[in-house]
Amino acid sequence: MALAQSSGRLMSQFLTKDLGLVQTHSSPNSPISTKQATYPVVIMRAGGGALTIDFTTLAENLASHGYVVAGFDAPYRTVVAVLPDGRVILRSRTATIKTLLSAWTEDTRFFVDQLDHLNGADSTGRFTGHLDMGRLGMLGYSFGGATALQFCHEDPRCKAGIDIDGAPYGSVVKEGLTQPFLFLLSDHGDLSAPEARAVIGDIRSIYDRRPNGSLLLSIRGANHFSFSDQMLVKNRIFIGLFQLFQGGLDGRRGLAITDEYVHTFFDVYLKGAPAGLLDNLRKSYPEVQRITR
Repeated sequence: MALAQSSGRLMSQFLTKDLGLVQTHSSPNSPISTKQATYPVVIMRAGGGALTIDFTTLAENLASHGYVVAGFDAPYRTVVAVLPDGRVILRSRTATIKTLLSAWTEDTRFFVDQLDHLNGADSTGRFTGHLDMGRLGMLGYSFGGATALQFCHEDPRCKAGIDIDGAPYGSVVKEGLTQPFLFLLSDHGDLSAPEARAVIGDIRSIYDRRPNGSLLLSIRGANHFSFSDQMLVKNRIFIGLFQLFQGGLDGRRGLAITDEYVHTFFDVYLKGAPAGLLDNLRKSYPEVQRITR
């Protein structure tokens, strides 16, 4: 209800499908699988205008490949948050990029601290001893991607990271990373626009000083929303018009590519799978291309 009120009647009732009819593969309070004693952990952070639930497909896919996926929304950062007492908190729009990045990075550090506490002594016993915090990865979308970059730059607990179509900011742009990192971008065309050139330039500033194992990829035809469930839950007419101007990649295809590259990258750098698995993906997804100089 809070999301509908904040987004407006047109967007929530006419341009979005009835989310009550959406079939997911999740269940609340499901137990930790007993197939392994511990599981690597992936932190998932959406962008400023998105919610964690917008990436349900991605989270479910990662979980099905043997990861504990921990996503969070934050009051004043996320577009809308509802506290347990019913208070509705909207995103603050007055902060600078520098202030926001610092706050989002601190949120992530606090969140990882809480996971450490859960792993050490969860009062319910559900997570105690099951989280392999030594194999911690982070993925972020849009400004969440910028947060993933800065957090992994600052916090050595991050062992591998993924930036999904996020422009980088902060000290990581000049100082780089020590962890393997995947940059998965939408189609920026011929990069003739100054803003697009600046974003790619900042990403290359990080990528060119990368450790072994980093990748810089784009998906032909993809737009900024091709990585989230929004391409499926919006009205088909709305999506058709949107794709006409922003990119025509099929929504399910965009999610399939994202799912495969995300879990395979983490399989390689958090689980020790062969690096050749990433190269093999290009045979199935010819839309994916490396960005070169």
